[in-house]
Amino acid sequence: VQLVESGGGLVQPGGSTRLSCIAAGLPFSSYSMRWFRQAPGKEREFVAAITATGGDTEYVESVKGRFTISRDNAKNILYLQMNSLKPDDTAVYYCFAPIGGGSWGQGTQVTVSS
Repeated sequence: VQLVESGGGLVQPGGSTRLSCIAAGLPFSSYSMRWFRQAPGKEREFVAAITATGGDTEYVESVKGRFTISRDNAKNILYLQMNSLKPDDTAVYYCFAPIGGGSWGQGTQVTVSS
């Protein structure tokens, strides 16, 4: 299983960015997928989840109404649209596939700062 995130970078407060996670080596359309993040000095935390078909989503309270998780099963890509970004959203963002013992990408840094 290989998960490769992209789309991070430096974003101004109030700005937007979209993260992508390209998945390989797994039947992508058969698995729910998740995004996590880890801020400096903090534990990794759950951000969002999406069912295998994309029909249902779940978010941590702090990002509800600002982030949107989605997926393209034809292209094996998971997305995280991030709007109205705040400095507290600064973190390394990881995608996660609940296959085997769980598979993680290498992460992509998102820094929200003026």
